[in-house]
Amino acid sequence: MSIFRVHRLATAALLSLILSSSAWAKDVYIAVAGPMTGSTAALGAQIRDGAAAAVDSINASGLLPDTKLILRIADDACDPKQAVAVANRLTTDGIKLVVGHFCSASSIPASDIYAEAAVIQISPGSTNPRLTERGLTTLFRICGRDDQQGRVAADYIVRHRQGAKLAVLDDKSTAGKGIADIVEARLRAAGEHTVRQSYVAGEKDYTALVSRLKREGIQIVYIGGYYNEIGLIVRQAAEASARLTVIANDPLMTSDFLAIAGDAANGTLFTFMPDPTKNAAGAAAVARLKGSSLSAAGYTLYAYAAVQAWADSVKRAGTFDAIRVAAALRAGSIETAIGTVRFDSKGDNAAPGFIVYRWRDNTVEAVEQN
Repeated sequence: MSIFRVHRLATAALLSLILSSSAWAKDVYIAVAGPMTGSTAALGAQIRDGAAAAVDSINASGLLPDTKLILRIADDACDPKQAVAVANRLTTDGIKLVVGHFCSASSIPASDIYAEAAVIQISPGSTNPRLTERGLTTLFRICGRDDQQGRVAADYIVRHRQGAKLAVLDDKSTAGKGIADIVEARLRAAGEHTVRQSYVAGEKDYTALVSRLKREGIQIVYIGGYYNEIGLIVRQAAEASARLTVIANDPLMTSDFLAIAGDAANGTLFTFMPDPTKNAAGAAAVARLKGSSLSAAGYTLYAYAAVQAWADSVKRAGTFDAIRVAAALRAGSIETAIGTVRFDSKGDNAAPGFIVYRWRDNTVEAVEQN
């Protein structure tokens, strides 16, 4: 065989190796699960957009060599039964990470399935304390908890009550009733008397509820629920000239609340985690989102940070094995788009507190910081 023939064969072999290695990037599937349809779809869109932006960033960065992250979108419509079906499907499909679910009523039953299959789950929005109180090794929460959030809301009401009559409402959901119970208990511990009532989510007419609040002279009302119904209650209260100051929980961090409540939204208070767009650590992510059709508002960067934290832990663990990745997630601080994240033994993020916000002039402003 001539030297030229050997050279051609060596060149062909080298070219084949280069082509095969460049195309060899291992496809690793992760998922975002939440309400992509239904009355809370605006919040599902936030976590979808955040996770998608993080996947694009990590793939471009080379953080996980020879790996291509592929994102799947799973819709649970904030329904527990659908969430369980989603969880069963994702675990069967070999998903390595689930960013979700959003609604606590979905996250709690789904988490048992992910835990049994050893799949990492990081919720960006499920705030009910019970989620992380069950000792599940592969379960994490990057947002705050309702026992934190409820304390901030109740203490704010106590400081600003000034003799006003109080009411606490909830929509009977796991999240809504859970946070309302916490607020009511803390108000009662502070010596405050409250009128307590539940309402049915999904209705369009809350005038009977508003009439009762007006008749009883209620001036400050705390509502645990979701933006759709709270927006209707706020608007219908304004139409009935019921002079109510409404304070609610974190799902009001969406412009869809403003679209429903209209001008009556202005003056409505709610609690949410510290705004990550104000954090220097999130500057690159914010710039990337502003350069696209996405938004950095609300839960978007919390979902973004969930993917970052997992990818960083995979890198440190040197494996996609869920148990070892879970250990890495709990092992120390992780720098993310929302700042430094530190997961405790339960899987809760030790960093975030809550802030009181207000809708004013059709935008959101921080009122008091915790």
